This record gives sequence, C-alpha cells and structure tokens, in this order.
Amino acid sequence: MDFIQILEFRTSDIDKMRALENEWRDATVGKRTLRRSILCRDCNDENRYLVFAFFDSAESATVNSALPETTRFATEASEIVDAPIAFQDLSVVDDRT
Repeated sequence: MDFIQILEFRTSDIDKMRALENEWRDATVGKRTLRRSILCRDCNDENRYLVFAFFDSAESATVNSALPETTRFATEASEIVDAPIAFQDLSVVDDRT
C-alpha cells in the first residue's frame, strides 16, 4: 500500500535546508526508497514548511529512515530548524490521480 510521510518544520534558513537535502539525495542515489517529495511553504507563515514524502509502503519508508545518510541528514537538519521536525505517517486509502 502506498505510504506518505508529512514532515512539518520551521526554519528561517530554507536555503541551508534545501542544500542539505540535495547532499542527501546525491549521497543516496541507488539506495533511497523515497519515490517523490514535495516541499511547500505556508503562505501565511513564511518560516513554516511541509514536505510530502512518497514511498511504496511503510516498510519502504522504514528502510529509507535506516540509511546512515538519513541519520546524518536528521542530525544536521536539527541544527537548522527552530523546533523538532514533526512527522505524520499516512497509508493511502484512495488515490484518484
């Protein structure tokens, strides 16, 4: 079953966060299980962001989370965000794309 993880965070330095994410992408080529991600900024709060991360399954997301590169990303990201990143895990019930 398809799986989506929503990450919510606040930062005043989105450029640094995006650069860190690009480093993670480069380091995980051929290893990551992330299929797609969308970064959104809150139109009413310029420092609030949401990432929609798409995986084939919850198990696939777990494999991705266990990568050492993901652990490093999370550690470094924690220094860029204003508060801990909040996660929501969602199983797709219906997709009418």
